[in-house]
This record gives sequence, C-alpha cells and structure tokens, in this order.
Amino acid sequence: GLELSHCVGTNSLGPAGPWRSGGPCKMKRVRTVFKPEQLERLEQEFLKQQYMVGTERVDLAATLHLTETQVKVWFQNRRIKWRKQSMEQKAAKLSQFGVIQPASTDSTDSKDHEEDTVDVEL
Repeated sequence: GLELSHCVGTNSLGPAGPWRSGGPCKMKRVRTVFKPEQLERLEQEFLKQQYMVGTERVDLAATLHLTETQVKVWFQNRRIKWRKQSMEQKAAKLSQFGVIQPASTDSTDSKDHEEDTVDVEL
C-alpha cells in the first residue's frame, strides 16, 4: 500500500484523504526509490515491450520485490518519457532541415496519452 511519512504540517485543512490522516497533521506519501538493479531490469523489459500486463507484471513485480502497482506506474511513466523523447528527436530532425513544427500536438497523440497521464502511485 501507500507509505506515509511523518507529519509535514501542524494543522489539517480540509477532509482526510489518501495523503492525510484524520489526526492533527498532514501526511505525505513517500516516493518510491528504485534500486539500480530494479531499474536495469525494468528498462530491459521496457525495451522488449512498452506495455506490461497481467501475469507478466505480477511475475516481474515479485522478482524485483516490488508491488504490482509500482511496476504498473513505472511503465506508465516510462512510456510518457519515451514519447516525449521521440517527439524531441522528431523536432530536432525537422529543425535540422529547416522545417518548422506546429506548436500544437496532433489530436491522435492526445488520445494515446490519456491512459498514461497518471504520475503517482495509487
């Protein structure tokens, strides 16, 4: 589940939520820090396939001593990084040839991004 750090504030404003306790202080989720060996294996798997689902994800999570959610979110974030790098490379190639790229992204790209915009663990 969620790992929460100790109090980061002295008063609680608003209702309790996943990042807050019902008590007098606000709680903050601790960011997952992956070990180099875990990152290396995750990157290897990403090179093979950009989508990890079902039993493959469960098995990989168990092998790396991570939760299935951590693996799922890592893949979501890695796909976003991969798309951003692809767009930057494309823009660099176009600018090399003096072609100006339009400021807005293609509408089909934004549809592809919808499922991968999650950036935090649930």
